[in-house]
Amino acid sequence: MKVFAIGVLPQPLTDAQRAEIMPQEVPHTLKLYLDAKIEQFWFRQDQPGPIFLMDVESIDQAKATVGQMPIVAAGLATYTFIPVGPLAPLGMLIAGK
Repeated sequence: MKVFAIGVLPQPLTDAQRAEIMPQEVPHTLKLYLDAKIEQFWFRQDQPGPIFLMDVESIDQAKATVGQMPIVAAGLATYTFIPVGPLAPLGMLIAGK
């Protein structure tokens, strides 16, 4: 199943927090990408935080996976999870359907 995990950093990271958490967070995120748990990722333009397109078995798995990220475990970020799928109404445009 595909899930968007939308991150929010309620407070901008201080320089000290960034220096402490990012050396752990970046390799952790890269491993999730290489393990195909995160298919794509973006950085939000409206506020600090990433958006991940995840390939997981369930919302619970997405929550557990993101919950292990260092920035989340430290209480510096929270996520909203949205399951997504194909745009099924497009099928009505196919003749004979």
